[in-house]
Amino acid sequence: MALEMRERCERCEAALLPDSSARICSYECTFCVSCSDELRHTCPNCGGELVVRPRRA
Repeated sequence: MALEMRERCERCEAALLPDSSARICSYECTFCVSCSDELRHTCPNCGGELVVRPRRA
């Protein structure tokens, strides 16, 4: 099963290109690095940890 590569930060709506740095939780909630830092790397939707989203080649 492949990750859904969302194109926008769920908090600030910043564009997230496939090769951009982004953070995701286990439910694939997606945030830009700045928002993830402000959220202290905790997903506001599920309370899970926000980790680096893998990049696709």
